[in-house]
Amino acid sequence: MYKVINLPEAKEQENFVQYLRLNAIPHFAIPNGGSRNRIEAANLKRQGVIAGVPDMMIPLPNKKYSGLFIEMKRKKGGVVSKYQKRWIEFLNKYGYKAVVCKGNEEAINAVQEYLDDRGFLQKFKDYKADFKEILRG
Repeated sequence: MYKVINLPEAKEQENFVQYLRLNAIPHFAIPNGGSRNRIEAANLKRQGVIAGVPDMMIPLPNKKYSGLFIEMKRKKGGVVSKYQKRWIEFLNKYGYKAVVCKGNEEAINAVQEYLDDRGFLQKFKDYKADFKEILRG
């Protein structure tokens, strides 16, 4: 029997982002977490930061959804907050796919399943080249 390595959530997300970039899959992080002082937290709240919004967004539609949101958690021990649950329910109700993924492997599988849509691939065949251009800056 082997031991599962339980990386911190941030490292799981870094590994997931590496996969997305290597495969030119458009994405962006939504940096709602982290420790902040009270003044910075208040400023960010006034600027639109809302607790519970998922960590990652894949801004590509498929036949069924307008985009994919992913809430990253570590493989063992990651807890979904009540605010995260509310957002996931809301997004799923209003045309998006929103999932919780424990570890980067689950996140990679979620993206592969989401993009496994022949109609999507034909309609948006240029998305990889377009996204590579964005990454170049």
